[in-house]
Amino acid sequence: MNHARHSERAFETVIEATMLANGAVPEPAAGFDRERAIFPETVLAFIRATQPKEWKALEGLHGEKTGAQILTDLGKWMDREGSLATLRHGFKCYGKTLRIAFFKAAHGLNPELEARYAANRVGITRQLHFSKASEKSLDVALSVNGIPVASVELKNPMTGQTVEQALRQYRNDRDPREPIFEFKRRMLVHFAADTESVFMTTRLAGPATHFLPFNKGNGGGAGNAPDSEGRRYRTAYLWEEVLQRDSLLDLIARFIHLQVEEKRDDQGRKVKKETMIFPRYHQLEAVRSLVDRAQREGVGNNYLVEHSAGSGKSNTIGWVTHRLASLHDETNNRVFDSVIVITDRVVLDKQLQDTIYQFEHKHGVVQKIDESSRQLAEALESAVPIIITTLQKFPFVSRQLAKMAEERGEVEGGVLKARRCAVVIDEAHSSQGGETATDLKEVLGGQGLREEAARHMAESEEEDMDELYRSMAKRGRQANISFFAFTATPKHKTLKVFGRDDKPAHRYTMRQAIEEGFILDVLKHYTTYATYVRLLKASEDDPNVERKKAARALARFLKLHPHNIAQKTEVMVEHFHAATQHKIGGRAKAIVVTGSRLEAVRYKQSFDRYIKEKGYAIKSLVAFSGVVTDDRLKDVTYTEEGMNLGVRERELPEVFATQEYQVLLVAEKYQTGFDQPLLHTMYVDRRLAGIQAVQTLSRLNRIHPLKEDTFVLDFVNERDEIREAFKTYYEGAEVGENVDPARMYEIKSELDAGGIYVIADVERFSSVYFKPRQRQSPNDHQLMNAALDSCVARFKELQQERPDEAELWRGKLLAFCSLYGFLSQIIPYQDTDLERLYVFLRHLATKLPKSDTGPSYQFDDEVRLEYYRLQKISEGSISLSEGQADRLDGPSEVGSGVAREDAVPLSRLIDVVNDRFGADFNQADQLFFDQIVEAAISDAALEQAAAVNPDDKFELVFKNLLEALFVERMDQNEEIFARFMNDKSFQKVVTGWLSSEAYRKLRSSSAAGSERVEAVDANS
Repeated sequence: MNHARHSERAFETVIEATMLANGAVPEPAAGFDRERAIFPETVLAFIRATQPKEWKALEGLHGEKTGAQILTDLGKWMDREGSLATLRHGFKCYGKTLRIAFFKAAHGLNPELEARYAANRVGITRQLHFSKASEKSLDVALSVNGIPVASVELKNPMTGQTVEQALRQYRNDRDPREPIFEFKRRMLVHFAADTESVFMTTRLAGPATHFLPFNKGNGGGAGNAPDSEGRRYRTAYLWEEVLQRDSLLDLIARFIHLQVEEKRDDQGRKVKKETMIFPRYHQLEAVRSLVDRAQREGVGNNYLVEHSAGSGKSNTIGWVTHRLASLHDETNNRVFDSVIVITDRVVLDKQLQDTIYQFEHKHGVVQKIDESSRQLAEALESAVPIIITTLQKFPFVSRQLAKMAEERGEVEGGVLKARRCAVVIDEAHSSQGGETATDLKEVLGGQGLREEAARHMAESEEEDMDELYRSMAKRGRQANISFFAFTATPKHKTLKVFGRDDKPAHRYTMRQAIEEGFILDVLKHYTTYATYVRLLKASEDDPNVERKKAARALARFLKLHPHNIAQKTEVMVEHFHAATQHKIGGRAKAIVVTGSRLEAVRYKQSFDRYIKEKGYAIKSLVAFSGVVTDDRLKDVTYTEEGMNLGVRERELPEVFATQEYQVLLVAEKYQTGFDQPLLHTMYVDRRLAGIQAVQTLSRLNRIHPLKEDTFVLDFVNERDEIREAFKTYYEGAEVGENVDPARMYEIKSELDAGGIYVIADVERFSSVYFKPRQRQSPNDHQLMNAALDSCVARFKELQQERPDEAELWRGKLLAFCSLYGFLSQIIPYQDTDLERLYVFLRHLATKLPKSDTGPSYQFDDEVRLEYYRLQKISEGSISLSEGQADRLDGPSEVGSGVAREDAVPLSRLIDVVNDRFGADFNQADQLFFDQIVEAAISDAALEQAAAVNPDDKFELVFKNLLEALFVERMDQNEEIFARFMNDKSFQKVVTGWLSSEAYRKLRSSSAAGSERVEAVDANS
């Protein structure tokens, strides 16, 4: 008795009872036709009951042989077209289309469709004997109207059997040539499950069968959590949710699809690869939860999906897009008129169209905008169900809409009619900022935005300001637009704009993806090198130079020095030849991340030269944009296509995928959105930090059947910097310190007090910029420039007299624009003065003269390299399980001023650079932090702390403020800023220096103030 309760049979019984209670019906194993691999009587009974007219017509032709003819034609059709396409779209029998399944309609307006859907028979069969040659059986088989669609092999750990035995059973005891298992032709998916874990595959291939985990996750990692009430199996979701009757039918109708890819084989020939895509659990959960919330909440809401790289984001986007395009609310009205997908990926364009065609089986549902903004305008006006476009086309759509309205003779045209839109954003963090994203909101806001502006106008005493109110309204949330934003690496503002309570609507963490084997851990084998150098002054002169500019020139001199490049080339090529080239079945590839386009050119030359000398079977490609001129050869230029011997830019990814090429050298290209599973090794000779480090290194994480690990060799970055960057996203990004909206008004006051502009300048510019369309004239451009020119003149004057103040003011201008652009998306400001000032300053910023950064230096003749050593300093795994992850803080108000510095002798500067380089510290932007001191000493609390504390106690207070100032900067200097912020050891040194500098200034200022007070008292 006890054994029976603990047995696998008892496990089967629980599953069967649950499924029968949730809409399935028993399908006796005796009714299975092993040769046809179907339940023939169930198939015929369904057709006879749901399509009596077609049955009767066929019966008139075939009489008693009608059933046999139908089964023969059905078998041939499924063998040729596949069971999925047959289940979806039916099959032909003597000119009649017969359906073997009916799926739920998007709305409930057709009772006949509802009745046909209810007639579907989802059968469950225990111990199904499937083979003609043996009596082997499947534990559980599921069928739809007699067509087998899923199998489940169950194991019970209480009897010493685990899911591993089920996996072995599928690989070793299930012949993929059996009719029921043939790819595409009958069963669509196979599950291996025990009471704790589930695995899934859509293609049996003997020992080579590849299974994917199908688990919910446990505390941010892999596996399944115990039932909170202690009453159910950990894996109960499989039969209670996923394989439940309505869910299984929905999976067949709207999720499972055949992905067909054309790839090049090792000989460069194009081959077709077919993959049956079944959603992973996190994809299924994300799509259904998003669609359910959109149906309940209606239009006008934002949703953020944070899914790790390599998690199948493209398919998730495709499923969400298709579901939203046909979504109806509870009253059977469409929720969205159009779904607009914002992406720059050609792959996603084609994948979306192919996938949705399989669901709909008709063209015209999806339109790719690949020509002009007019094409986009026409698609929006026509309410095409699914539109795929780039964000960059939206700034020009309003103009096209107006032109189209004019062509139709409409006086008040130029805006979209009321449309409810869902906007699906691929890679949200790169698509949400700036005026281009606001242009999207303005275009899609259409007539509704105009009406909202009119309401504000009615409440205002100002006249002819509808354009101003429309400009304000378009920044915030639109009642007719819902955003569905996808990203693996959300920034602070991504979570604030698209998240709810600073949380994503759905999350699939990097940790879970790594633990489940969907991606590889790129930090597992991480080796760092340090470069030790000594430079000597080669000229007799010792000219005075500006520290910062000269330091940059020296760093560049070293980076591009032939010896430096040659030494690193040797390390990389020899490592690739000895350790990498034989990985992934001899097909492994590497990518070299360089710091500039010129470095990429020099490395390409160095690689090819060294490889030729050694006679290695290695070929390289290089990727950079535009034309590069080498400093050494003024008249010689280089292009990507020229250096790659005619390989065109758009062809490069496909050519690199062939076996002819092994190494790709890049400068600012292919560091995001480049999926090449054969990439095994990355050589890094560029400073990486924060989100850029994660995105760049993640190019290696894609899995391949023969890929067991990855390798990173880093010449520049420290392990702690990389660890901190990845920890932020390892278990999901968290929002840290938020921005105080009141600070924006403080910055506005400081800008006002700068004397660069007066209110009359802002009003003059705004009166032209926000002029109603019907009153606009060609002279407006001149008037707006004239309103800005007096401000530019005042700035130039300040720049000449007090350059530090001018740059500090410029920094505050940029900070104000950044803060307002961000906060206006999440806070419904009704302040017309802020909107006027924002638009005015945004245009003024483009006209302000660049700062005088002093002379630029070329030290090729003045400096020589005396000593050079490249040394490995660490190797092994970078663990992400230790310590707390950094949170994503809000944008800082700190500007981007550049402090002018004293001149120092070149020889002294060389000594400093040498010392720092030995410890891998970079001096190039040291004085960037002077502005931080200026921002810090304006803080009243810090001033008080300096007055009452010794310098060591003051540093503790200062450090807290410094952490608030050193946050990720918005839309400006992000890379330079991050270089310093992510280097913890350097940060410690800088904090001490900045603290002492701030303390000195505050104390001297306080002392001077006291002396002035005493003088006043004496005079009084």
